[in-house]
Amino acid sequence: MSTTLNKKQIIELLPHREPMLLIDELYDIKKLFSATAVVNVKKDSFFVDGHFPGQPVMPGVLIVESFGQAAAALTAHGLDKSTYENKLVFLMGVEKARFRNPVIPDCKLILKIEAIRSHGRVWKYKGEAFVDEKKMADAIWSATIVDKK
Repeated sequence: MSTTLNKKQIIELLPHREPMLLIDELYDIKKLFSATAVVNVKKDSFFVDGHFPGQPVMPGVLIVESFGQAAAALTAHGLDKSTYENKLVFLMGVEKARFRNPVIPDCKLILKIEAIRSHGRVWKYKGEAFVDEKKMADAIWSATIVDKK
């Protein structure tokens, strides 16, 4: 099993597509346990013009979405394909999210995520986001695997 996934491989695991596919790479993958994701926050990212004009900041909700996508890719990559086929991973809840510093475009946002519990189709994760080793955000969230309709 690969310990690094590029964007093309992530697309094979997730239903997200541009512009909502936020993660560009997943590496240091420890099967169903942890991984590190890369989000290239660019000056031409879809949110830049409106959040905020002249002083762009990545919305906190998109940082949380990035955490969720990284967790979904980690989980899908670790499960047997027949288990994950025709399924989707949905965010169920965010228990704690803290935004410590603004994420300014033209940076590499590094997400360190970890699965902390699973019970059937429900998973709980925690993550921290960094730019240049400075903590930008952290969160705890849960997700579930559901059948595609």
